[in-house]
Amino acid sequence: MFAKQYSHRLPADYDMGVIRQRAAQLGPLWDDTEGLLFKAFIAQTRGQGAGVGNLYASVYLWSDPLAAADFLLGERFQKVLDSFGQPHIESWLPLDLRRGPAQNALSLYREEWALAPGADRAQVLAAEKARNQQVADGSDNVAVFLALDVQAWKLVRITLSAKAREDNHSGRGYEVLYLARPGL
Repeated sequence: MFAKQYSHRLPADYDMGVIRQRAAQLGPLWDDTEGLLFKAFIAQTRGQGAGVGNLYASVYLWSDPLAAADFLLGERFQKVLDSFGQPHIESWLPLDLRRGPAQNALSLYREEWALAPGADRAQVLAAEKARNQQVADGSDNVAVFLALDVQAWKLVRITLSAKAREDNHSGRGYEVLYLARPGL
């Protein structure tokens, strides 16, 4: 598996309706993408949540890393380059994926924390897998995955929730504009 996110900061006066329309138009094109577990078209809107500006992003979880590479080096990614330029792509090594009972996602949360150098990594992984199962068991969750940022030695948890974004959640929250889920 392979996971990644790229984000585009947008001007404060940017019409987020354009982004919503883009996600609605492009999202269905991902519904049958081979090698993809899910792609979440996500956004943050200025004035909604503490210190949030306008942002458009995509989070991917691939079952096939070669399909991810084909996307990044192929024609489909050219739409991103043409619209927003070359983004910084955060990439992660997935460690655990759990599916929840909910079907449609309205929000996505991203939590991250450092993996301490002296930590018992096997114990940390076991505890975080158990936490993933607890999150997935929540009736409002579509899926949750845990990943390792191998460059920064951070753990990252992505949770897809059927509930609208809540400001008091422990992770950074995003509105899900469209969720393509061919592999979920």
